[in-house]
Amino acid sequence: MIINVGTRTDIVWHYRDWLMNRFREGYAYARNPLFPHKILRYNLSPDKVDAVLFCSKNYAPLLADLPYFGARYRIDCQYTITA
Repeated sequence: MIINVGTRTDIVWHYRDWLMNRFREGYAYARNPLFPHKILRYNLSPDKVDAVLFCSKNYAPLLADLPYFGARYRIDCQYTITA
């Protein structure tokens, strides 16, 4: 499973503390935007996650934590540039 962090919201920039708590606790819940009553629980343990894809405009809040992710997961960072 590939975890895409930041598709709908810039989680890296605005919710870094929440993100770190989710990965440390090993799970996260996500609501389906088309079917709000459907809530999925994702297992974030390293043996279940193949890679973590970060999408952000500002990686400064997460830079100190990248070694944490790099030691446990394959990571890819996409830097978003908008006008």
